[in-house]
Amino acid sequence: MDKRFDIAVIGGGVVGLAILRRFAMSGLTCVLLEKGADILSGASKGNSALLHTGFDAPAKSLELQCMQAGYQEYFNIRQKLNLPLLETGALVIAWTQEESAALDGIVEKAHANSVSDVKRLTQTEIRIREPQISKSALGAVLVPGEHVIDPWSAPLAYAQQAIAHGAVILRNAEVTRVERANSDWRITSRSGDVLASTVINAAGLFGDKVEALAHESSFTIKPRKGQFVVFDKPAAKLARSIILPVPSEHTKGVVLFRTIFGNLAIGPTAEETEERTNPTTDSTTLEKLKSRAIEIVPALKDIDVTAIYAGLRPATERKDYIIEAHKVKNWISVAGIRSTGLTGSLGIAQHVVKLYAKHFGRLPKKLPEVIWTPVPNLAEQSIRPYMKGGEIICHCEWVTRGEIEAACQGPLPAGDLGGLKRRTRAMMGRCQGFYCGAEVTTLFEKAKHGTP
Repeated sequence: MDKRFDIAVIGGGVVGLAILRRFAMSGLTCVLLEKGADILSGASKGNSALLHTGFDAPAKSLELQCMQAGYQEYFNIRQKLNLPLLETGALVIAWTQEESAALDGIVEKAHANSVSDVKRLTQTEIRIREPQISKSALGAVLVPGEHVIDPWSAPLAYAQQAIAHGAVILRNAEVTRVERANSDWRITSRSGDVLASTVINAAGLFGDKVEALAHESSFTIKPRKGQFVVFDKPAAKLARSIILPVPSEHTKGVVLFRTIFGNLAIGPTAEETEERTNPTTDSTTLEKLKSRAIEIVPALKDIDVTAIYAGLRPATERKDYIIEAHKVKNWISVAGIRSTGLTGSLGIAQHVVKLYAKHFGRLPKKLPEVIWTPVPNLAEQSIRPYMKGGEIICHCEWVTRGEIEAACQGPLPAGDLGGLKRRTRAMMGRCQGFYCGAEVTTLFEKAKHGTP
C-alpha cells in the first residue's frame, strides 16, 4: 500500500479490533493486518462469551484494571452498537466442606476488587434461585454482575466502527517480515507491504512469532486448549445463572453457562497443547464434561448434546496480561490475554492508547465525530429477522436468506464460511449444516464471486 499509517495493528481478534477502534476514533490513521481469511479466526472464535466483573481476578493486576474498564465501556456503548446482554448473574457453588470453607474468602476478594454486591447464599437460597441444581450443593457465592454476551457481534461492531472512522482492515495478510524504514516500520505481509509509525502486536496465539520478527521476544506463547459441550435448546431453561466452581490452586474449573443463542454449555477444560491453529476435541474429555454437567443439573441427562467445540487461549509464562511499550522502537506488545480477553478488550484498548500518548506521539486534540455502526441482533432473547418474515435457510437457528446475503456485503463482508457462521448463526444448530450447508455455501460463493 502506498499510504503511510500512524498505527498498524497486527492481529484481528477481539483485542486487536478493540485497539484499532480506539485509535481510529482518536483521529489517527490505522491499518490492521489479520493472517486469516476473516476476523476472529484465531483465539477469539472459541470462548465462553462471559462478561466478567473481575471479582476473582488477581488484586491490583493489569488484568483486573482492563477487565473492569472494559466491562464499564461495554455497558456504555452496547445499546448504540446493538450489542446484547443476557443478565444471568453467577453462582460460585461449593460441593464439598473444603470448598464451603473457601466461600468467605471469595467474598472478601471480590469486595477488595470493588465488586461490592457479591454475597453468600444458603442452600435454601440456592434452591430458590436454581431449582434444578443438584441437592449436593452445600453453599454458594452470588455474583450479580456476571453476564453472558455475544462473542462475535461485539468485535464485529468494533471492526465496523473502526472502518467508519477511516481504518483499513487487511485479511489474508499474514506478516512475514518486519523491518525499520528510517523512522517507520515496514511490515511485509501476504497482502502487500504496510508502512506505519507505530506497531501494536496483538497477534494472540502467534504473538511471540510476530515479536521475534522485530526483536527478541520477552514472552513465549504457551497455548492452552479448552473444550466445550453444548446442549440443545430445552437445556437453557434448566439454569438461570452462570454456574462456577470454587477454584483450586491449579485451575478455575469448568463452567456451566447459558449462551446468547439459547443453549446451555459447559467448559472450558484447561489443557497445555502445541496446537496454535485448529484445536482438536477428544471423546473422553467431552464425555467427562457431559457427565459433570449432569452432576450439576441432573435433568440434563434427558437433553441431547448438539455441538462440541474447542478454543485456544494465548497464555504465556506470566500470570498477568503483558502490555508493554518499547520506547525506542515505537512498538507496543499486547500478549497473554487469556479467557478474560472478551471483557478486557475495550479496557486494553484504553490502556494501549494511553501508552502510545505517553511514549510515542500526541493524540489529535479535536476528536472526530463519533459514528455508530450497530450490528444485526443474533441473541435469542431479542427480536430476530425471521420473526418479521423472509425465507428461512437455516431452520435449526432460524437464519433467513436476507441475513446471509447481508453478511456477505458491506464494509467487512464475511471472508469465509466460518466468518459467515459467526455473523449469522447459520449451520451452527442441531444439524450442524447437514440440511442447509449446501445452500448456505452456494449463497456465500455467489456473493464472493459476484454472480447472481
